[in-house]
Amino acid sequence: MTAGIALLTGFRFDPGLPQLDNMNSVVNIAAYKFVTLDELEPRRAALRERCRALGLKGTILLSVEGINLFVAGARDSINALLDDLRGQTEFANLEVKESLSDRQPFNRMLVRIKKEIIAFGIGDIDPRVETSRRLSAKELKAWLDEGRPVTLLDTRNDYEFEIGTFENAVPIGLDEFRRFPEAVNNLPGEMKDQPVVTFCTGGIRCEKAAPFLEKAGFENVYQLDGGILKYFEECGGEHYRGDCFVFDQRVALDPSLKETETVQCYVCQTVLTKEDSASDNYVPGKSCPHCFESRADAMARVIEKRHAAIQKLAHPLPGSQPYENRRPIKVTAKFHGYRLIDFLEELKTIQAREGWLKICAEDRLLFNDKPLNSEAILNAGQVLILVVPMTVEPDVNAAIEILHEDDAIVVVNKPAPLPMHPSGRFNRNTLRYFLDAVYRPMKVRPAHRLDANTSGVVVCYRTRAVARKLQPQFELGEAKKGYLARIQGNPESNTFDCEAPISRTPIEVGARIVDAGGFPSRTEFEVIERFNDGTTLLNVRPLSGRTNQIRVHLWHLGMPVCGDPLYLPDGQLGGKQTLKPEDPPLCLHAATLEIKHPKTDERARFDAPSPAWAQASQGLERSPKKAETTSRLGGSRSRA
Repeated sequence: MTAGIALLTGFRFDPGLPQLDNMNSVVNIAAYKFVTLDELEPRRAALRERCRALGLKGTILLSVEGINLFVAGARDSINALLDDLRGQTEFANLEVKESLSDRQPFNRMLVRIKKEIIAFGIGDIDPRVETSRRLSAKELKAWLDEGRPVTLLDTRNDYEFEIGTFENAVPIGLDEFRRFPEAVNNLPGEMKDQPVVTFCTGGIRCEKAAPFLEKAGFENVYQLDGGILKYFEECGGEHYRGDCFVFDQRVALDPSLKETETVQCYVCQTVLTKEDSASDNYVPGKSCPHCFESRADAMARVIEKRHAAIQKLAHPLPGSQPYENRRPIKVTAKFHGYRLIDFLEELKTIQAREGWLKICAEDRLLFNDKPLNSEAILNAGQVLILVVPMTVEPDVNAAIEILHEDDAIVVVNKPAPLPMHPSGRFNRNTLRYFLDAVYRPMKVRPAHRLDANTSGVVVCYRTRAVARKLQPQFELGEAKKGYLARIQGNPESNTFDCEAPISRTPIEVGARIVDAGGFPSRTEFEVIERFNDGTTLLNVRPLSGRTNQIRVHLWHLGMPVCGDPLYLPDGQLGGKQTLKPEDPPLCLHAATLEIKHPKTDERARFDAPSPAWAQASQGLERSPKKAETTSRLGGSRSRA
């Protein structure tokens, strides 16, 4: 088994990390060894505990094929770790490459189990069994001094090649090493008959690259032992142009192994010119002129991806294919000690007692995955599961539009009809299901509600901490809402309001109505357009947040919202229902929302595009804006 100088594969120094107290006191080590390892999980646990106890940071990769490590810390701690490793038979002759730095280049200690310690993806390349012939640095220099015909194949990534390489070296053409096998197919066929010397920074990549070339038919392959850094150490910079990229804070070393002034963008890995480094768009660790994009551009790119995911999920609608729907039913304290059938009947759903008895007989009502008898006695806090087989949900409008997102909130333009939360006939065909699918594993939750038939702005939170700052704004009336409504009728005045109190509980058809003993409520209205068909477009501002407030107030004033299936003309009530996409729409749209942003505490306003019913004029008649009439309309106060 041959060990070599490690390549810090995948390491990126973060220039924003804090400096340590003792300058120039951090020892950086890197090493690898291909050797058969077992009991990876116990090794991982022991190494992680030991490194944390020693105050070390970095990454150790363990695999059945060996170990690859890059760790930094105090000298005594590093020595203690190496003593531990070399005390094990497998790592007795572990060779280490060392450097010093004035700050800790890692922000945590990771010990990971991987399929490979250097990602390659070809299972029959095993450096534990065999490697290609090794060529020492001095031997390579002698060959190049003699002018011996040889192909120097640079197995590193393209950005490393650009910083520096051997004279006349051939780049393999990679953006990551695991693509090496496919890149070999692009090499000229005549190279198979020539002497080929592979090289990389420290040797580990050539442990797999060179044997792969041999299996691909290359007849005369060598690997540079110790890589470029070993060549610099023993031979200096002869036959080499430029510097050598290293995966740490130094970015690149010259042939004397000293840090150079080379700067690299740690985001896109582009090597920067002096002009690039002087650009306002160069922010170490964040951006450079090659990868910089404005905040608006970045948001647009993310939102474009969200919309593509929504489109994919919506065709077909997730609830349109039959599935087994498992719906939770929570037993509240009120129903403690109830018989199951009595509890179900008290829920007052559309399901009759006989229907519930049939469901119980079919073992479709479960607790802890076991069927419940209809006579079972319930306890407060139980969560029952109603199993609904072959569920197919009604169609909805899934044209959800992301208006804005950042690390705290997501703002959407909810289409209609689309329920916000699972309930009744809807589970998957809901805004929440779409958000869960598109933003998984993060859970994005609406901070307020819109009716299924109402379209417009909905703001959602990403974390509970954000919710604690956002939701009270709606509860306390601090969030400013603006709606568009198209109503049946023509108001006498251009501006008016309604202060009729709204009932505290719904009546049997599920409607809230004006009730003298209800919640105090106030809504302000302003005419935008009057149409020849007898309808009027309004700007609406609810100053309180009662359920169905806008619809109740307009219905009470004798001017119900167009398309409302519940609040009908002439004071009539219909049924509470979610419309079908092909039905005439409920002409109520949450057009604007202004909140205090939970992260910045600054006021932020979001606007949703107007729906078609608010844009199309039919023989528009402009109302005079300077009319001066005052009237009272059944619990409302109207002013011009």
